[in-house]
Amino acid sequence: MRLNIILQCTECKRKNYATEKNKKNTTGRLEVKKYCPWDKKHTVHREAK
Repeated sequence: MRLNIILQCTECKRKNYATEKNKKNTTGRLEVKKYCPWDKKHTVHREAK
């Protein structure tokens, strides 16, 4: 079962990306290093509530 999720920057707290995850394989919160256009650098983006 795939879920649509929003990724939120851990530094500026803005919601920058939308993606999908497989709930069966990834039970915890997803963390990905992505580019933040407001910080102008790569930061850790975490799955928002």
